[in-house]
Amino acid sequence: MSVLTIKDLTKVYGSVVALAGLDLTVEKGQIFGLVGPNGSGKTTLLGIILDVLHPSAGSFTWFDGVEGSHVRRRIGAFLETPNFYPYLNADQNLSLVASFKGVSKPPLDNLLELVQLKERRCSRFKTYSLGMKQRLALAACLVGDPEVLILDEPTNGLDPEGMVEVREIIQKIAAQGKTIIMASHILDEVERICSHVAIIKNGKLLATGAIGSILSNRPTVEVGAGDGEKLFQFLSGLSLVKKITRRDNRLLLELEPGTNHAELNRLSCEHGIVLDHLVLKRQSLEVEFLEITRK
Repeated sequence: MSVLTIKDLTKVYGSVVALAGLDLTVEKGQIFGLVGPNGSGKTTLLGIILDVLHPSAGSFTWFDGVEGSHVRRRIGAFLETPNFYPYLNADQNLSLVASFKGVSKPPLDNLLELVQLKERRCSRFKTYSLGMKQRLALAACLVGDPEVLILDEPTNGLDPEGMVEVREIIQKIAAQGKTIIMASHILDEVERICSHVAIIKNGKLLATGAIGSILSNRPTVEVGAGDGEKLFQFLSGLSLVKKITRRDNRLLLELEPGTNHAELNRLSCEHGIVLDHLVLKRQSLEVEFLEITRK
């Protein structure tokens, strides 16, 4: 089932094109990441699908259009900085959120346990760290048990420990069968959390698909030898080496798909070159992102 279908979505501010004919589909159960440089149109896209902004052209449909005007009841959203009443505690703030959403008996115990705030539920919001504020915002999103969560930079500004905590909570939420749409510029977090991704630049969709399909299947190895120039010349003539990038005193190689990196070591030895460094590298979303956005 398609949770969200976007067709030719366009948003123009005067001479600035924030979104340019965007087409996207998000399926039920996906953790869908929107990534792109600052100003790429990610937040504009989220604003439109939440009916905060109006598109200049194009359309979007939630749940195949079967829900009509009640669609927002099935969506929870966390945009920008968490904003709660500073002198109220977690229970009081979540109870207010519930009243706004028309939820009579929110399961506060379960929500606070999920976001690891049960022990601080009676503390005022103003005493919370940024990570705790982000986690309370996630709990607020879940009030009313929505099927879809929309998160804008959920780990932004957090220290490494806070990022891990929020990441684990998002993964637990996804394990409940909910669909998550997440915008982030932290590529490592997107790669760790998301099942699918869309890369956007200047309002245009550059690539989309499952994380595994976005990442290249070309083996990547880092090599080095005593005579770096001789190694470079030798590797430049090998058909199994598709690309060479100099990295300090090392060479980063992209090999023909299916190539065993041990073959590279054998060929080097046969030509009198002893490798003193050979490390198999995992292709990362960051590398693919930079390659795609620079084209």
